[in-house]
Order: sequence, then C-alpha cells, then structure tokens
Amino acid sequence: MTRWRATASLARALSVSGVGIGIALVLGRPAVVVLVAPLVVVGAAAILAKPRTEPHVAAQTSYAVLHEGQGTTSRLQVEPAEDVEFVTRVCASAAYVALKPTNGCLGHLVEAPVPLLVSTRRWGQRRIGEEKVGLFSPWAGYRWGPVALVGREVSVLPASATFRSAAAAPNPIGLIGAHRSRRDGDGTEFSSIREFHSGDRMRRINWRVSLRSSALHVVSTRSEEDTALLLVVDALADYGVSGGIDDTQSSLDVAMRSAGAIAEQYIRQGDRVSLRVVSPHGEYVGYGAGSRHLRRILGQLSRVRPGVPHDVSVERIDFRTAAGSMVVVLSPMLSEGMATAAVRLLRRGLPVIVVDTLPADAAPTVSSETDPVIARLAWRMRLVERRQVLDRLAAAGCPVVPWNGPRTLDVIVRRLARRAQLPRAGVGAR
Repeated sequence: MTRWRATASLARALSVSGVGIGIALVLGRPAVVVLVAPLVVVGAAAILAKPRTEPHVAAQTSYAVLHEGQGTTSRLQVEPAEDVEFVTRVCASAAYVALKPTNGCLGHLVEAPVPLLVSTRRWGQRRIGEEKVGLFSPWAGYRWGPVALVGREVSVLPASATFRSAAAAPNPIGLIGAHRSRRDGDGTEFSSIREFHSGDRMRRINWRVSLRSSALHVVSTRSEEDTALLLVVDALADYGVSGGIDDTQSSLDVAMRSAGAIAEQYIRQGDRVSLRVVSPHGEYVGYGAGSRHLRRILGQLSRVRPGVPHDVSVERIDFRTAAGSMVVVLSPMLSEGMATAAVRLLRRGLPVIVVDTLPADAAPTVSSETDPVIARLAWRMRLVERRQVLDRLAAAGCPVVPWNGPRTLDVIVRRLARRAQLPRAGVGAR
C-alpha cells in the first residue's frame, strides 16, 4: 500500500545538519553551526509539515470519443489535498498519441494544476492517461507514490470531410429524398409538358401553352426519393505504413477515412446507409439514416482489426444488401475473394463501384531474415496480378476508381444513373 515516506532531501538535510552541529560542539567552531543553520530550519519545517492524511488520485479526460487529429485534456484530481504541495506526472507514450509536453513529464503546484494535453493521430481504440503520479508535502520532506494510473480507453473515429454531392443515385427506391426518380410524381424536378388528364392538380396547369393550343396542358415533374447505400470495407490486411492523420496513409487508413466521408455525405442528404466490414469480427451496421446512425457507423469503423475471417470464406459472405442498393467496395484488391464478391453483387443487378485504397508507395513489411531483392520481386509480381484483377472487374462492368478526395464518386455515380435510365431489352416467354 502506498504511504508517505521521507524524501532523500530530508534525510540529507538532517544528516548534514547533525554532523555539522557535532563538529561544532567537538571542535568548538561556532561558524559550522551558522553554515548548517539553513538545513536545520528546512528540516524542522519539513518535519512539522508531516502529512497526516492519505490522498487519492485520479485522472479524468474531457472526452471519451474523438476524431482523428482532435485533442483532449487529462486533469489530475487529488483528494484530500491539504497535505500536498507539489505534483509530478510522467505519462507513458503510446502509438499514434501526441502529448504536450512532448516528453509527457509535468510538474505543478497542487493549487495551480496544469492539464496534460493529449491528441490522437489515428483511428482505432487508443488508451490514454497511463501515467505515474507522485505527490510531495510542503518543503519536500515527504513523498507519496509514485503510483500507476491505468488510463482510459478512447474511441478515435476516422476523420471525414464534409461535402455535398450533386450526383443523382442510380436506383432511388425510397419514399422521399434528394434524388430524382425515374417516374413522374409530386416533386420539383421538371419532366415534361403534357395534356391535362383527370386527377391532375390545377396548380400544375401551364397557361402559356394552354392558351396557344386548344386544350389544357400541365407541367409534369419527377418525384424525389432516397436511396440505399452499402459500404463494403476490405480489412483483410493493412498495406503500407501509417504515420497518422497528417502523414503517410496505409490502405486501411484510406478505406476508413473514405468510408466515413461517403457515409456522412449520403446520410446528410437523407439516404439510408449500411456498413459491412470483411474482417475476423465481421462488423456490420444495418440500413439506417440520421446522425445517430452515422455515429454507429464511425464507431464500428474505429473498432476494426485487420485479419481474415475464420468462420466463412470471403466469396460466400452474405452482405445483406437491400434491393436496388448501390454498393461501394473499398479495397486494395489484393485478394481474389474480394473481386469475386464484387462480381457476385454486380450479377445480382446492383450498381457496384470499387474504390482502390492501395497507396501508390505501399510496400510489404520485410523481416530481417527475408532477402529484400526477393521481397521486391514478389511484390512486383503481386501488383501485376492485381492489375489483371482490376482489368477483369472493369471488363465485367464494375468501375474501379482510386480515392482522390470526397468527390471521387460523382462522375461514376452520374454514369451509373444514366445507364439505369437506358431501355433494357428483355426476352419474352415462348
């Protein structure tokens, strides 16, 4: 159990002052007493201020959920603090966590606390606040601790850019939304001017055309509907080196941040979004809308751990897609299984877009036992196979685009929307 102990400075002050007084008495040198008098005074003051209560310390952070690049403060609470004068804190360093002061060492008077500033630099589950705390009594005579504080688990959500897309969805299937429907209805999008029919509203009459003709004409409009979006994130492996929010990106960094940006874009315009992560835990979020649903999606992304699923092969994963959903697959496409899954969704008649998340400078991690020349050759061969997979996807009608910012999908979504409006030839029953 931690308790107050005499400091080395108090022991030195008492020992030196005792030796000095003894020398003065034995040798008859009063000047020695004058030399050790300050130590006698400080030692006596420290002994008189000996603590009589046992303090309790706890560190509290301002927020439990953060976005990449955001920061929080870690404040230390000491109760009771009557016998405490000075506090020292030494915070442990953690991956992708920046501290201020940079070395994590902090000291201050208990009456004037100084918070420790913490900033998270990458998505995931981060433990902050692991530190050792020491307390000192007045005159630094007694020390309590140091004690180790466990810290707190903080969810770091992927950073996402807020933007608005003007591209219409290929298959709007809902009741109300921001996408132009393929059928006429009550809306604001102009469709055509036609003759008046029974049941048309009077406010739709176009009087200019009606006066020039012998019959009433009305303005026909298209209704606005919402759409369903399925985000499929490939977390089978992480390629490249991640340096945090302001540095180099790995493939999972690109996938998580782009998934967060796309989900935020569609949810803010009223669409329904679902998430399926291909990983050992198979994180899944059903279709939903609203800010609370967006927080659920970002929370699941922050808990992703890369790896291969153990219970089912990638080709046989049930993505639980709703009819008419648009599917966005975020993958480095270094797995044949992900390409097969994308083609399987495409053959179900769903519009599928593959977002290439492999960084241009990605390279495998080479151990000390592996020949670097052989490793580079193997990686080049793997990239050649990957290029063949991407070409086969494009030939099957699945567009593949690299992630170049929030508006990466606009051109592709417009192209898919125009393709959905083209007439399709059917085969009649014999």
